[in-house]
Amino acid sequence: MPDQQSKFEHLRALHQRDRAFVIANPWDAGSARLLANLGFEALATTSAGYAFSKGKRDSFAGLSRQEILENAAEIVAATELPVIADLEDGFGTAPEVCADTIRLASETGLVGGSIEDATGDPQAPIHDFDLAVERVQAAAEAARGLPFLLTARAENFLWQRPDLEDTIRRLQAFSEAGADVLYAPGLPDLDAVRTVCASVDKPVNVVMGLTGLQVSVEALSKAGVRRISVGGSFARAALGGLLRAAREVRATGTFSYATDAVPDAEISRLMSQEKSGRRA
Repeated sequence: MPDQQSKFEHLRALHQRDRAFVIANPWDAGSARLLANLGFEALATTSAGYAFSKGKRDSFAGLSRQEILENAAEIVAATELPVIADLEDGFGTAPEVCADTIRLASETGLVGGSIEDATGDPQAPIHDFDLAVERVQAAAEAARGLPFLLTARAENFLWQRPDLEDTIRRLQAFSEAGADVLYAPGLPDLDAVRTVCASVDKPVNVVMGLTGLQVSVEALSKAGVRRISVGGSFARAALGGLLRAAREVRATGTFSYATDAVPDAEISRLMSQEKSGRRA
């Protein structure tokens, strides 16, 4: 069974390839087992998917740090793959809170996580530049010496601030502050992705499954992307299947949805108590 250090080294090596890899986003231990058995090489938690599973909206107030880390620990325990976490805003404005979050995340067995520069305040949705950089720097210092890959997120495009120049400026500063991976969710097109990748000196993550950008793994690789995540989109796809099945029953009284359901024997096999995703 790989230990935390070897998982970290494997994760870091994935980012050093000359092509992008897809890091799938489970929302619980069961979905982690399914994704690991499909051959994904690493997993990342999704705060959105987990919030939906708890009957909550994806929001800053929706989930506590303890809930997020407990969910992450269950996913880590379900698979032998490297797991990183969506750590939202670090669960506090102060840089020292971000640092504490990184240390606590590492203690769960996670080998990476992200800190974003969004505030959760619609009136001032993005942290001032200097504070945003200080927060990443504190997180990077906390991660130093730990088997932990730090991702820094510039959230402008998710908060109706489509300022590519400021986004790149932030990512460059986050890199200098010690981030290992850079991430600007919501970039509008492949040209913007290409510009970001050419403007920074660290691996870039791009999220797919949102509305807007619709390109392939190959196209993103050629643009310079090194990691592709899917955020809460797999969770939303699963909920879409549930809604289609339930609506059929309510609307027509039929049960044809069962034709596409995963057979019980296959689910039982995939949910075996042996950890999933064992690497050769």
